[in-house]
Amino acid sequence: MKMLSKKSNTIFLGQSVLYSGNSIFNTLVSVPKNKKIEFPVAEELQMGFSMGLAINGYLPITCYPRFDFLLLACNQMINHLDKIQYMSQKQFKPKVIIRTSVGSKKPLDGGVQHTQNYTKIFEKILTEIEVIYLDNPKTIFKTFKRCADPRIKKSFLIIENGDYYNEK
Repeated sequence: MKMLSKKSNTIFLGQSVLYSGNSIFNTLVSVPKNKKIEFPVAEELQMGFSMGLAINGYLPITCYPRFDFLLLACNQMINHLDKIQYMSQKQFKPKVIIRTSVGSKKPLDGGVQHTQNYTKIFEKILTEIEVIYLDNPKTIFKTFKRCADPRIKKSFLIIENGDYYNEK
């Protein structure tokens, strides 16, 4: 995240990006505060806001602490961000990096409403947003570097493993 924060057009937004409250917060401690926008629990608004930022030249890294919460942003992600190229006859190609994680089950299992992995479903339903499941911590830097490459004109859904925040 430190590498991404050095890019002039990046902005990080979501729940617990500025204030502690979940594990994603700890991955953003090296990001300057002026690059963060804290959001309330308003997942759909957050995704729409991210798309608006992208259309205006920013590279938003929009963080959803758990995959289960991202479900609440599906209208904006699936019906708008994923389809805007077609709806606009390719006039708009917003680039958003969507970060989420499969909720940790260790040391405390958050239960089925916080620990589901929907990767396969999103691979099937998204046509323009590339879905990446980070199953190896050694690929994190390379993956985010590629996703931030300005020559690549598409959005990404990056799914992290919540158990890795405490293990690796």
